[in-house]
Amino acid sequence: MSQFGRFQLKRNFYMAYAVIQTGGKQYRVAEGDEIEVEKLDVETGAKTELSEVLLVANGASVTVGTPHVSGATVTAEVVDQFKDDKVIAYKFKRRKGYHRTVGHRRQLTKLKIESISTK
Repeated sequence: MSQFGRFQLKRNFYMAYAVIQTGGKQYRVAEGDEIEVEKLDVETGAKTELSEVLLVANGASVTVGTPHVSGATVTAEVVDQFKDDKVIAYKFKRRKGYHRTVGHRRQLTKLKIESISTK
């Protein structure tokens, strides 16, 4: 351990995590995390496997996929299906009498990450 100011840093502490891709976005996840992703067609309380794993880090070993890590899966439980807050887009052109309000609410799924596994 080294001393940095009044905080102590541990040098040999590594946490297992993965980078997954779902809904056109990438997320860094670890076991126990809760994330909100674009809507998945899975019922609340069910388990789902995410197989588009781009990177797996376990301890000091890091595996990067090309584009996906073969045999790696992330198991998650669906906690909730819900709508996000309303987003309002307002279009306006000055001196033309043109204005338009457009809004939408994204459909989201809350996932709780249970395990990260490689084969």
